[in-house]
Amino acid sequence: MRAHPAGPLHGNISQPTAAGAPPADLGALDPHVWPRSAERIDGELHLGGRSVTELARAHGTPLFVLDEDDLRGRAADFTAAFDGADVHYASKAFLCGQVARWMAEDGLHLDACSGNELSLALAAGFPAERIALHGNNKSVVELKLAVDAGIGHIVVDSFDEIDRLLPLAEARVTAGGSPVPVLIRATVGIEAHTHEFIATAHEDQKFGFSLATGDALTAAVRITREPHLELTGLHSHIGSQIFDTAGFEAAAHRVVGLLGQLRQATGEVLPELNLGGGFGIAYLSEDDPVSPADVAARLQKVVAAECAELDLPVPRLAVEPGRAIAGPGTITLYEIGTIKPVRLGASGAPGTPLVRNYVSVDGGMSDNIRTALYDANYTCVLANRGSDAPPALCRVVGKHCESGDILVRDLWLPADVAPGDLLAVAATGAYCWSMASNYNYLLKPPVVAVKDGAATEIVRRQTLSDVFALDAVLADVPAPSPAPSQPAPEHPVGARS
Repeated sequence: MRAHPAGPLHGNISQPTAAGAPPADLGALDPHVWPRSAERIDGELHLGGRSVTELARAHGTPLFVLDEDDLRGRAADFTAAFDGADVHYASKAFLCGQVARWMAEDGLHLDACSGNELSLALAAGFPAERIALHGNNKSVVELKLAVDAGIGHIVVDSFDEIDRLLPLAEARVTAGGSPVPVLIRATVGIEAHTHEFIATAHEDQKFGFSLATGDALTAAVRITREPHLELTGLHSHIGSQIFDTAGFEAAAHRVVGLLGQLRQATGEVLPELNLGGGFGIAYLSEDDPVSPADVAARLQKVVAAECAELDLPVPRLAVEPGRAIAGPGTITLYEIGTIKPVRLGASGAPGTPLVRNYVSVDGGMSDNIRTALYDANYTCVLANRGSDAPPALCRVVGKHCESGDILVRDLWLPADVAPGDLLAVAATGAYCWSMASNYNYLLKPPVVAVKDGAATEIVRRQTLSDVFALDAVLADVPAPSPAPSQPAPEHPVGARS
């Protein structure tokens, strides 16, 4: 990603290209991208049997709307495809108490990346034995929480971590408990075809023990000799938002090879193999993610073949689909506040200026940092009504004091979009709410789950009082309570036709 802190013109970086040719239908909902229940009724977007206008009136905007059947349906797709394997839900993508309970009810495992994610899952009643704890810098406090709770696996990431974990494991065994089950995270040297910041298995990064240097084998051998630790298997993860199974197949080849090296060195045959995940989703119509059934068939085939080659029993597999479960089933609703046409230059027709409309909404990078951070692509539609207006080139931006506060860089919207209209951004269920911030003191939006015409707030909207409570000076000062925002009289939300 090429960037300059003062913007592209200052860094002699060319402006991004426009959105291509306008689509035939500006309001179309590609089922490849939008939640499974998304539909238009009389021009208005509905999700889970509820109109977005009703949801915006009841809960305000910005608003995350989660299609419960979509989320749980995608989880079921993976468990069916990987029958006999363990499918882990990714806490870091999006986690709250209700989602943890749904995933527990549906038989999934869960991967936590911090002590607080682990604490939330445990508080929600998620079975400890189906939780794995990840992280490259687990503290003693986090490791103790995991050991005391009796979670299923601690994914060991460094020699320092082994040193921190040993006294805790010894104390548990001394008190009559069982050895602590661990996996070794092996860095397999696969360069995933994804953004640099979410590729996690090449050598020059912070995660895991390197296969190339022999550290992974050294760590595995050491743990097999520690009576208070139980090495149950190996873990590998090559990145995120990946569409090609070739990287997973190459990683499986290398990590099964490590199983063979460990047996040769110690005689140990490990019963488990976690191949991670990072399976991509469709943010745009042209994205082509691999189906759960396809990726399952390919991974199971390559693992079986590699194990047969080394005369090893096929281990129990685990996968971590990540955003592929949480991402597609949630949208974000925003209200348009300001529209500013900006002339860019000639369009090609003599005397015709090229204009981009900057469409400003009431959220932004505080509820979706991914466009700014990863140069991520999203699509959105006019949600509260249909429109036959001609297409207009638009850029959907937030209200933060940053020129990089962009949600959708270039797309076509109806030329008659106006203040008070609602926009819906697709595929925001993963890494949007969970990475949200209070930049410019904006507040984190609520999350509403919809199903069969019912809407349930599963995460409430953050209030200014919540934020003031953390301020040493303002903790006891009543937060102002602004009057509810009133749409402009000529464009009340949802009232246009």
